[in-house]
Amino acid sequence: MAVTTATAATFQAPASAEQTPAMSKSISSVIPAPAIAQPDARQAFRLGWGTVIFTQIGSREAASVGKQLAEVLRPSTGFPVPVLPAFVHGHGISLLLGGADARVGKEGYELKVERNQILIRANTPAGLFAGTQTLRQLLPASVESKSRQKGPWVVPGGKIVDFPRFGYRGAMLDVSRHFFSVDEVRGYIDQISQYKVNRLHLHLSDDQGWRIEIPGWPRLTSYGGSTEVGGGPGGFYTKEQYLELVAYAKQKYITIVPEIDMPGHTNAALASYAELNCNGIAPPLYTGTSVGFSSLCIDKEITYKFVEDVIRELAALTPGEYIHIGGDETHATKPADYVKFMQRVTPIVAKYGKKAAGWHEIAKTQNDPSVLPQYWGTDDVDEEVVAAAQRGNKILLSPAHKSYLDMKYDRNTPLGLTWAGLIEVDTAYGWNPGAFVKNLPESSVLGVEAPLWSETLENSDHIEFMAFPRLPAIAELGWSPWSTHDWESFRQRLAQQGDRWARQNVNFYRSPKIAWNS
Repeated sequence: MAVTTATAATFQAPASAEQTPAMSKSISSVIPAPAIAQPDARQAFRLGWGTVIFTQIGSREAASVGKQLAEVLRPSTGFPVPVLPAFVHGHGISLLLGGADARVGKEGYELKVERNQILIRANTPAGLFAGTQTLRQLLPASVESKSRQKGPWVVPGGKIVDFPRFGYRGAMLDVSRHFFSVDEVRGYIDQISQYKVNRLHLHLSDDQGWRIEIPGWPRLTSYGGSTEVGGGPGGFYTKEQYLELVAYAKQKYITIVPEIDMPGHTNAALASYAELNCNGIAPPLYTGTSVGFSSLCIDKEITYKFVEDVIRELAALTPGEYIHIGGDETHATKPADYVKFMQRVTPIVAKYGKKAAGWHEIAKTQNDPSVLPQYWGTDDVDEEVVAAAQRGNKILLSPAHKSYLDMKYDRNTPLGLTWAGLIEVDTAYGWNPGAFVKNLPESSVLGVEAPLWSETLENSDHIEFMAFPRLPAIAELGWSPWSTHDWESFRQRLAQQGDRWARQNVNFYRSPKIAWNS
């Protein structure tokens, strides 16, 4: 398959007559929208040469959050910005655990900006980190520059009390159709963490490539990982590299959710080991983009030894609660075999101390309320998902026609697909996860996730072009209370992100829906 390799210069949308001037900066001019924001223009804070970041005494995590904030501020301001644990707080930014508004919970924070100090309080280090991401957006966009810029560095005054609507706010990156290096994934982690995303779902296997080292099954990577869509060289992560990604994501309060898709989307594994095929014959490697043609052999015991070896290894590498076992587009697996397979595999996940997640087709196979179906349908009706919720399962929402970041923005988009429709930024923003699937109550929704499949994506420029500005739209749906949902407000706040992304060298799509300020 010929893969698009358009340059960044191609990825520019024309200006639109409907654009309106960006609103002036205030304490509420951030994405995701805060739950409660009370601006106070009299209390603006100005960073200066003597500004210090004070962190909670005795908390290494708070010190780490302070260090990460200082690493953003120092290059652009030229200020030393020391990070000090302290009981007494002077002119500066204080990151404190405890004493926050009771509503902030485990991930929220309270941020107060006064003339003499900025105070961020939270119950957990994750909440402190979320507060610092809001603070970054309250500073001028030039704070994101890697070289010294001219100030002033003013933070608008006021108070924010902020907390998430949903506990799971995810992004998915397909590293199977095209392989992305550790550095490329780290870059995406940096970008999504700024919008309070707390899960990164890595799609680690598919027909086109196997991307994670599994002891005892070396050909999965040496052979099954040796290619990708279009016939490129592919690649894989060693255990050490995967653990590096897990640790890096943890610093940004993001949990990695690994996925091994099964029983379909398995040609890379089937090509690597003939015994996983019912006929004992390994198919050739695959570099196209068709789906639904492969299946593990459901009746062979070697299949379940293979699956258990993979799950055991992923469980040991993954501190998070979920392992994703795929389960979509199993056209080559008989329906009864699909049920048999999933009913045998989900207990293996539980055996190793994890919960199974799967694409929403898994809902029809389960009575286990710990299993997490991920809805990727293209309408608002799914009786099996609703039935699962009634049995006690939580549901993760990723409707393909709203949240799939690999869909084209319009017919002229140089990258992406169209099978689920065209998704401009207003479409990505214009749905309510709490009331999207008919008869599925908000109390059954665990959260939202924005998948980015990589059939047409080859590098970080491509990832960024498809994710931005739509990823922040999905992130706001996951974090902000529905009462704050307003397209006009969002498009104006989004416009202010353009200069910030330009300073970060993010190759974003300049949607004509937005009056970009850069």
